[in-house]
Amino acid sequence: MVDRLQKPLDAKEPKARLSVGFILARRFTLCAFANFVDVLRLAADEGDRSRPILCKWTVLSDDGHPVQSSCGVSVQPQERFGDPRKFDYIVVVGGLMDEIPSANAQHNNFLRKAGAANVPLVGVCTGAFILHQAGLMNGYRCCVSWFHHADFLEQFDGLRPVSDQIFVVDRDRLTCSGGASSAHLAAFLVERHVGKAQATKSLHIMMFDEAEIAETPQPGIPLDLHTNDPMVKKALLLMQQNMDTPYTVAELAQRMAVNKRQLERRFQAALQTSPMAACTMIRLEHARFLVQQSERSIAAIATESGFCDASHLSRAFRKRFGETPLALRLKGNVLKTAIPSEPAFLEPASS
Repeated sequence: MVDRLQKPLDAKEPKARLSVGFILARRFTLCAFANFVDVLRLAADEGDRSRPILCKWTVLSDDGHPVQSSCGVSVQPQERFGDPRKFDYIVVVGGLMDEIPSANAQHNNFLRKAGAANVPLVGVCTGAFILHQAGLMNGYRCCVSWFHHADFLEQFDGLRPVSDQIFVVDRDRLTCSGGASSAHLAAFLVERHVGKAQATKSLHIMMFDEAEIAETPQPGIPLDLHTNDPMVKKALLLMQQNMDTPYTVAELAQRMAVNKRQLERRFQAALQTSPMAACTMIRLEHARFLVQQSERSIAAIATESGFCDASHLSRAFRKRFGETPLALRLKGNVLKTAIPSEPAFLEPASS
């Protein structure tokens, strides 16, 4: 009996330069998957005709049932697990943290089979957790989102995740923090196997100004606020998760079920600063990232960073960085104008 999910091979079909098999975790992150696969789609053909010529992609599963994302949208797998060697990469797209402990055993078996066959493995978003859980990341550097840094340390004792850059390439293991970084990791693979012009084309059509390198920092907690104090780390994470409506110190202490004075003492001992000053630093670092990396208005950045208005942000910004947000943005625009950018090559590569 022919498996309805298996597609017949066409001998006349040209061999793709990049072939990717996707495994979607239960309640996976849809945007991380969509960003990755759309870079492949746009790089694979002329314009946006979407024919899988230079790149091919296949969603794999053990049972052929639709996989539901965290937002409720389901994706239908195209093939059941088979020989992983037919792919250049196997990409695991993770999702919600509470699904990781119940990861599919068949997924783990297939991933171990791929690892044993020396097929490079890619962890997107919490896909890195799934690879670690399958025992496939020992001895490798691993990128995780700053948002899940503490969760990773709790689940994988003794491992040191990288959460201050958007993706990590360590030999035959590639991991990224999810979201927009999955597009940049996909573009890295397209450039490696297909060509820089195709990678640039994909990103430009997707409205990314340019490809980001692996070392591009995540918009996370400032490096000088790193600490091993678990109470302070939890407080910093809560601050970062609520930048648009920042807690008072009393509200933060209540949220953590600790004494306000105790929290202040722990911050002073761990970081030589107060919780309020640390919160302001996080919000200003986030604002600076948005000023440099986005086209949002200063007023919109102020709102997103938890400041009353653009004037409030500008005063605090000047005090910390020595210049206003507008001055920093204008300086960046001058530098971009002075250094010619590469053209967006839209011609397809010759096959």
